Amino acid sequence: MAGQDKDAAGLTYADAGVDIDAGNALVERLKGLVRATRRPGADAEIGGFGGLFDLKGAGFADPVLVAANDGVGTKLKLAFDTGVHDTVGVDLVAMSVNDVVVQGAEPLFFLDYFACGKLSGDTAYEVVKGIATGCMEAGCALIGGETAEMPGMYPDGEYDLAGFAVGAAERGKLLPRRDVKDGDVLLGLASSGVHSNGFSLVRRIVARSGLSLEDAAPFAPAESLGRALLKATKIYVRPLLAALKAGFEIKALAHITGGGLPDNLPRVLPDGLGAAIDLSAIKAPPVFGWLSQAGGVAEHEMLRTFNCGVGMVVVASADQAEAIVAKLADEGETVARIGEIVAISAADEPVTFSGSLGF
Repeated sequence: MAGQDKDAAGLTYADAGVDIDAGNALVERLKGLVRATRRPGADAEIGGFGGLFDLKGAGFADPVLVAANDGVGTKLKLAFDTGVHDTVGVDLVAMSVNDVVVQGAEPLFFLDYFACGKLSGDTAYEVVKGIATGCMEAGCALIGGETAEMPGMYPDGEYDLAGFAVGAAERGKLLPRRDVKDGDVLLGLASSGVHSNGFSLVRRIVARSGLSLEDAAPFAPAESLGRALLKATKIYVRPLLAALKAGFEIKALAHITGGGLPDNLPRVLPDGLGAAIDLSAIKAPPVFGWLSQAGGVAEHEMLRTFNCGVGMVVVASADQAEAIVAKLADEGETVARIGEIVAISAADEPVTFSGSLGF
């Protein structure tokens, strides 16, 4: 009798705020999304203790693996405030697979980590639907992930995301190449908008503007401000791989994320070389003009915070540039010649600008 009383008063994991049954139900619900990301080398099944990938089955002979991980940052706050959760999963994939492809590697598989205080199956499903969409756009398999329900760690309705992408390139095919030189051309691939960097400043500008996230976006009146700012990060994998596999001599690629052009271009340039950018060649989406004007943000600060319309930069020899532009345009990209590689001294700024973005 005493034992029965003790059992009746005992706590369960559900009493502590963790619903194992809800987590298991979510896994079952996600299996269809995950299967849609199947590709050679992966059957894209989840539920085991680890995800599997067969490099030989994917067609690689002597591969070098390339890995990247990232999150979505404070852009998630807009998802919480608007209830729009179907784009941040695409962002999560994009931030990692774009980092993999810039090294000349093909993204092969992806794993995600979703952490929350209280699991909402509908919210989690929308997020993972976006992750699966991003994986299909990048041609990589979603082979696993983790959903962590941690009461007390996150406020109700909030969560955090991390993602991990692994790709491969045949040995000797990695970028950047060592033959980047003075006179090479810089080609800018258009961004879809703000992507996933600078949202701490974006949120301050929204607050300063006096607009609500439900109001029409001044730069895109057909959409709410919240939905317009949540536009997903562009994934550049398929067009870039198409150009590389077609034999075009791309020398280096730079993913333009936090730090913008000034901080990201030097990461792929040899010592003694810098980048001279003509800002007037960049057609920045209207969102950047609004952010600059509504926040009183100077052009140099915009360039250090946002991509300002260029999400990816291709470094190519001058005699290959026109053909590469044509190939990327055929693959659906909007490409502009935005500058060139120049010789610099140790005292020079690695990235210099002429012209203006025209905000």
